[in-house]
Amino acid sequence: MAKVTLVFAVLLIVLGLTGYLGTGSLHPTAMIPAWIGLALGISGYLAISPNESRRKLFMHINVTIGLLGFLGAAAEAVRGYVHAQSAGLPQDQIALASKIMLASLLLIYVILCVRSFRAARRSGKV
Repeated sequence: MAKVTLVFAVLLIVLGLTGYLGTGSLHPTAMIPAWIGLALGISGYLAISPNESRRKLFMHINVTIGLLGFLGAAAEAVRGYVHAQSAGLPQDQIALASKIMLASLLLIYVILCVRSFRAARRSGKV
């Protein structure tokens, strides 16, 4: 699962860079997915270890980062959409798409982690 974490880290970094460059480099908050990806990447790299307790620790840290990131991105996407609708403002499509992609990627990641944790528990590896 640590290698899957690295794949998701790269995807999030690409999403952050794409969002930042897509806004003309005007909005530094568009880099938030890249920072989450960097955190997942570092912790995912540290999870690649023959030491089982170290691997478990860093994978639990990763799934916590993923869950908190998902909750924050989903809440922010809903809040931004509702605010734009209630104020009668045009929706920032790049920001909304980035938030939805961030929330989607992190939700998929968390689901994969939970499935992996459950499979490891059932197989008696934990």
